[in-house]
Amino acid sequence: MNKKTLIRVTMLLCCFVIGISAINYKNDRLFDIAKNIELFVNVYKELNENYVDDLDPNQLMKVGIDAMVNSLDPYTNYISESQVEGYRINDEGKYQGIGAIVEKVGEKLMIIEPYQGSPVVEAGLQAGDIIEAVEGIPTKGKSQEDLSNIVRGVPGSLLDLSITRPNSFSHKAFTIERGKVQIPNVPYSGEVSDGVGYISLTTFTPEAGKNVARALKNIKRENPDLKGVILDLRNNGGGLLREAISICNIFLPKDVDVVSVKGKVRDRDVSYKTRVAPVDLELPVVVMINKRSASASEIVSGVIQDFDRGVLIGQRSFGKGLVQNTKELGYNSRLKLTTAKYYIPSGRCIQSVEYENGEPKDIPDEQRASFKTKKGREVLDGGGVSPDLRLKAEQKSEILEALVDQKLIFKYVNKYLDENSIDSLALEDVIFDDYNDFMRFLSSSKFSYETKAEQKLKEMEDLSEDAPFKDLKKHVIDKKSDDLVEFEEQIKRQIEIEIAGRFHYQKGKSFQSLKTDPEITVAIDLINDKEKYDVLLK
Repeated sequence: MNKKTLIRVTMLLCCFVIGISAINYKNDRLFDIAKNIELFVNVYKELNENYVDDLDPNQLMKVGIDAMVNSLDPYTNYISESQVEGYRINDEGKYQGIGAIVEKVGEKLMIIEPYQGSPVVEAGLQAGDIIEAVEGIPTKGKSQEDLSNIVRGVPGSLLDLSITRPNSFSHKAFTIERGKVQIPNVPYSGEVSDGVGYISLTTFTPEAGKNVARALKNIKRENPDLKGVILDLRNNGGGLLREAISICNIFLPKDVDVVSVKGKVRDRDVSYKTRVAPVDLELPVVVMINKRSASASEIVSGVIQDFDRGVLIGQRSFGKGLVQNTKELGYNSRLKLTTAKYYIPSGRCIQSVEYENGEPKDIPDEQRASFKTKKGREVLDGGGVSPDLRLKAEQKSEILEALVDQKLIFKYVNKYLDENSIDSLALEDVIFDDYNDFMRFLSSSKFSYETKAEQKLKEMEDLSEDAPFKDLKKHVIDKKSDDLVEFEEQIKRQIEIEIAGRFHYQKGKSFQSLKTDPEITVAIDLINDKEKYDVLLK
């Protein structure tokens, strides 16, 4: 047998062995799948027939399914029939209902935040209203999910509510016509300083790109000498990919690649380009991100950075570069599963590779792969997008977090507006200067909270009976008593944001928060300092 024939025979044998191995591997996997499905069914059958207590088959199976998907990444989820409506709200940014965030506060069902122009607002309801009954059914003792199912319905249908107004014991009846409620994705845009525009984008729901483009055009029209624009993506958890591409397209030319999707099934890999003419290619852009900027926010900020089209400021983003698709499972339930990863023009993937308690673990820069922007600047992959100008995140004090969580600022604003008979307030005129009144309110509310230092001391006391812990505990408690004075300005600022929201809804809250936002000040200064802006992009 000559050498050429020997090589040919050897190659054929290799192909045959590989083919057999692939078949065996496939058969082994199919056997493992069939075996484990049979085991799962047998366990379920035994529990159902012989467990000492009656079991709810829906609940038991959901626990099993949840455990299965929870062993994967945090974004692969089973959506049961009862959760589908809530999923639609989060995914689409709209729903058919009354148009307000409604929460249980203690035993009471309360309107926390109505949306401007919603059926609730049109009917005359307001934040703080207590819903005593829905369609004649008392709300006391009902879960929030039960009540949500009652409240939602077909647009145009009527809903009867029995309401108690804050700080009042009188009941009022309201009839609301349900309608399609669109949650605003650009709550505020405008000029925040001479020649500096600002656009807040809170979620990538339908028409986000159109709304950002419209906002930028309006700002340019109203400010002919515009020096730059700030795009605020802080705390924006993402949304629709098509809207992320649309927003990139506002600042980038037509027909450039902005994002690629790559997964296990290579035939489904696809690259997306900008599709239309941009709104502006020259205007300086500052994009604001933080650790809660995720997914579509990271695509937009990463693409802007890769093309050196703007400067990113803030903190490193969340690190979610995964693509989810939703599959119908029957019986009105769904599986949302990760099918691919996002890659941006430099070639990097922004996905964090490790998780702890559902949160991305921080990956040191030296362990992240290096890539280059169009101008040759170094950028890193894995674990989110790093800003060009890092800022230290402003920390909310523990006392402010406790006041917000316990709804005490919310309740105080109800009382304050009622007692002062404030029916209207211009956006620019929101000022709160009666802090002593707030302190009296807290005193009557018997406000208390536990700091992290106190929690640590408790843990240490459980391990030791040494006397020094008593002195340390006294020191911690004494310091905590001064928190209301130390963090007065921070607390007053939150009260003003809550007041602004009562009269101007989401727009009011956004506008008010900008007044004393230190990161906004940095962004404005950067746009005004063209030399520094240019250096950051070199």
